[in-house]
Amino acid sequence: MSQSLSKLYVHIVFHTKNNQNLIHSDIKPELSAYLGGILKNLKCVPISINGTENHIHILCIMSKNICLSDLLEELKKNSSKWIKSKGKQYEKFFWQMGYGGFSVSQSKAETVKRYIENQEEHHKKETFEKEYIKFLKEYDIDYDERYLWT
Repeated sequence: MSQSLSKLYVHIVFHTKNNQNLIHSDIKPELSAYLGGILKNLKCVPISINGTENHIHILCIMSKNICLSDLLEELKKNSSKWIKSKGKQYEKFFWQMGYGGFSVSQSKAETVKRYIENQEEHHKKETFEKEYIKFLKEYDIDYDERYLWT
């Protein structure tokens, strides 16, 4: 085969260091747009980006030219630097060290997109911690809870 072709949907979740509520409503739309720009620059296709005060969800189509860990490094490094430039209240902003990356079938992409778009409503009923652990269990991912929230 002379061409490399792929279409991999991935649901990415990451949160602020120590799960602090640092993503204020005044910056959230700009942050989503900024993250979308980073994705596009890396030849990924952003589908949905949203979150709450302490975490972000992204649904995107991965570029065939980048691995997930490199993508997350670029997303978090660049967005953290950008957020810190937005004012004194953000100068101590950091993302957590880790992330969650979950495969999504094309047939479920629209469902995940709607789920991400409705984060505020969803988190009126369920905490981020419960949500994240539910994802880990659903995907049968081994984890050490001591390291989930730092």
